[in-house]
Formats: sequence, C-alpha cells, structure tokens
Amino acid sequence: MTPFELANGRPMPLAADWALFLDVDGTLLDIAETPDAVEVSDHLRAVLGRVAPLLGGALALISGRPIAQLDRLFAPLSLPAAGLHGLEHRDAAGRTRTLGEPEMLDGLRTALLDFAAAHAGAMLEDKGRALALHYRRAPESEAAARELVAQVTAGRERELRVVDGKMVLEIKPRLADKGAAVELFMAEAPFAGRRPVFIGDDVTDEDAFTVVNRLGGHSIRVGELAGTSARYSLPDVEAVVDWLEAMPGALGESPEPGP
Repeated sequence: MTPFELANGRPMPLAADWALFLDVDGTLLDIAETPDAVEVSDHLRAVLGRVAPLLGGALALISGRPIAQLDRLFAPLSLPAAGLHGLEHRDAAGRTRTLGEPEMLDGLRTALLDFAAAHAGAMLEDKGRALALHYRRAPESEAAARELVAQVTAGRERELRVVDGKMVLEIKPRLADKGAAVELFMAEAPFAGRRPVFIGDDVTDEDAFTVVNRLGGHSIRVGELAGTSARYSLPDVEAVVDWLEAMPGALGESPEPGP
C-alpha cells in the first residue's frame, strides 16, 4: 500500500472496524479550474463501491459540495454524505436533513455577483445555503475579494463563517462544519462504535481532523503535514486512490478477479 508520512513516528494500523470519511475535491478528485470541470472515473467509482461494503457500509463523503451534486458525480453510487460542510446530512438509510436557509445569505449575493462580473475569471458559486467566491482564474483579484468578503460579513461573525479554502472564499452559516458532520455520523449506524478515519486536503477539513483525533481515530492530510492538526499524510490524489484500491487486499480480501 502507499506509504504514509507519519507525524508521530508510529505506523497507522489498518483495520476493518474503521469508519472512513472522505473529502472529495483535492482528496478523491484533483481540483479543477471550476467546480463543474471535475470528472469521476469509473475506476474510482469501482474502488469506492468495493471498499464501502468491506467496512460494513461505514464510508461517507464529507464535502463542501451539495449532496445532489455529489450524487450526480458519483452515480450510480449513493453513499452516506455530508454536503455543504455538514449543512446537509444523509445517513446510511437515505434519510436527509438540512440546516439553515438560503435566505440567510440574500443580502450578500448581489455584491458578490457584481464582483465576479467585474473581475474576469472570478466566479460566484451559489450553493443555496453557502456562497463560494472563486478566484483561481483571477489570482490578481485575491486582495479585493478578501476585502469584499470582509465587508459583506462584517457584524455577522456570530452567525456566518468565512472558510478560506484553496483559491476560494466560502461564506456559510455557523450551524455545522465537517467536524460536526463526523460526530453526527459517529452517533448512528453503521458508523457508531467504529474508529473514525478522515482524509482531507484543505483548511475546511481541519475541524474534522480535530474531532477524529479527539475520538482516537486517524487524521490524514493530502499534501504536507506542516500547519495542520492531521497526524498522517498522503502526497496527492493519486496516492489516495491507490491506497483505497489496495485496502481490500491489505484486509485479507481475495483480489478482484481479472477479465
């Protein structure tokens, strides 16, 4: 299996009693120029479809994307999922609940849309319950984007949170985060009683790393370990997929038959 960088000098034992939580962009999928430009390979779908039952169904996606978008990307798979950093939650039985209302962000939309229109390459991704201002294709607008986001959220710090991601500033209600999403899954079947393992790549995943560490699980950062609370790392998306692909064999399952 792909080796981990060990922050604490100890190996991370693999076990079938894990509850595995996976970020999507930057973890399972390489980050694209725009959110709609990503593609999910049949190979990745097959890998996830094989690992999930191996863990008794205790595998969930935890993403900043809406659950409906995750379903379109990973179809025909329909996995337990937390969308919008936990504002949406679908359990293993398919029951879904949501937190917050799009109206909470109504006063911000016009200013952010105007900014995107005035800066070539900038883009506002309206997720309903969250707003993401992307400047990946307009890096020269970063300072102005930060200034605007600070202005439109001023005085609302107790109800809104600005998540500083990779070339994106996301505004969302302070009603959930990825750490709370992990805790909610860990209180329900089939995740309850298992050891939580979270793999993520961005500052938005730090809440989950903290919770997993507190629960005695394993936190894995995609990329460097500097500046993170994660205790292990994998170098890139390809390494994550390779590691997931090797998991069945590492747990003693027979290799998948060839054609």
